[in-house]
Amino acid sequence: MDFLINLDGNILLWIQEYIRQDWMEGLWKGITMLGDSGWFWIALSLLLMVPRRTRWIGITSLAAIVIGALITNVTLKNLVARTRPYEVVEGLALLIEKQSDYSFPSGHTCASFAAAGVYWRMLPKKCSIPLLILAAMIAFSRLYVGVHYPTDVLAGLLIGLLAAWAAWHMQKYVRSHRKKAE
Repeated sequence: MDFLINLDGNILLWIQEYIRQDWMEGLWKGITMLGDSGWFWIALSLLLMVPRRTRWIGITSLAAIVIGALITNVTLKNLVARTRPYEVVEGLALLIEKQSDYSFPSGHTCASFAAAGVYWRMLPKKCSIPLLILAAMIAFSRLYVGVHYPTDVLAGLLIGLLAAWAAWHMQKYVRSHRKKAE
């Protein structure tokens, strides 16, 4: 376990030393803000609910975001109670304000991949690929700004995809039973 903890910290220090650039800070801060409280993904899901032909995509992505938030922000963050890396990793500089909750897993990453995972399944690839890239950028931004360990982000990604899978199957079930009832 010590090896993994050290590796997590060393990856963050490597990002800080070799990838961070003054001219990129604004970009990565902006990208990380897209994931704040999942607002971007929630707004996009609500927009998708307006046209009838994409309504189920919006509903399903909102369901995935809620499932992911219940697993990450409500349950795991409080059970694991992992300290944020900027409080532990010596020499790591924080680029945004201190966070008010625990580190593991990344809620930004979870919400991003919960929504993007649904979009991957339900939208044309020309639309879903850019959204998956944005989800990956939001996930990386959490490392870049120094608020998450790589394992936090990896766990958030996996939980987000699991939430997308669950929501997608739930909507298939609901829609098939709705048709039978009609």
